[in-house]
Amino acid sequence: MPDLSRTHLVLIPSYDTGERLFSTVSAARAQWNPVWVVVDGSTDGTGERLAKIAETDPGLKVWLLPRNQGKGAAVLHGLRAAREAGYTHALTMDSDGQHPAELIPAFMRASEARPEAMVLGRPVFDASAPLLRVRGRRVSNGWTQLETLFAGIGDSLYGFRVYPVEGLIAVMQRQPWMRRFDFDTEAAVRLAWRGVKPINIDAPVKYLSAEEGGVSHFRYGRDNALLTWMHARLMVEFVLRLPGLAWRKLRGAPPFQA
Repeated sequence: MPDLSRTHLVLIPSYDTGERLFSTVSAARAQWNPVWVVVDGSTDGTGERLAKIAETDPGLKVWLLPRNQGKGAAVLHGLRAAREAGYTHALTMDSDGQHPAELIPAFMRASEARPEAMVLGRPVFDASAPLLRVRGRRVSNGWTQLETLFAGIGDSLYGFRVYPVEGLIAVMQRQPWMRRFDFDTEAAVRLAWRGVKPINIDAPVKYLSAEEGGVSHFRYGRDNALLTWMHARLMVEFVLRLPGLAWRKLRGAPPFQA
């Protein structure tokens, strides 16, 4: 097993992922220590089973939330626990097997070399990727570039990332949003507004079929409406921030609190 890190951990939010959760956690544990899982009100029994496994694995911690609150809320729960334990950075990854656990060490090394930055996965799609979702994320990425004055965010939706714990908690606890599917995009935008620079690393993403144990809670109508509302909010705030953002971009000034 990998040596225990005192600064960086893997944080996996999970909701009704089924058996795929166990292979995802096993793959992450083979690459990093520690791995924390926040089970967001799952009703499929996987959380309780994983908690039993954690009893014999000191590198694995599991939190069982009593009700489903959304991905962002689950991540925030883990971030607060990480801060209390003295961790400075968290790599988030989905529990459904889409993200490449074998790249965890490379992402962590990039973060350790540049702890002030956020390390963002830039997805490399294969034939399993639904064309509608690939095209849809291009739209979201375009809005994100505008909202951050082209700060260099390679992809706004790919959740395989390393975040500075303190900075992400700060932007989340100041407003009620980014608790559900809007989390990944809004986290990147708001951290960029704080002056946190992105480091983009290519990473494959695989959309597993139902036969392969793939589980998706994405709903085109509901979640695209949520993203539309999110970008509308961010654009309004961007306009209000624009003079300050532009001035700091021109001066190359240090980060500011937001």
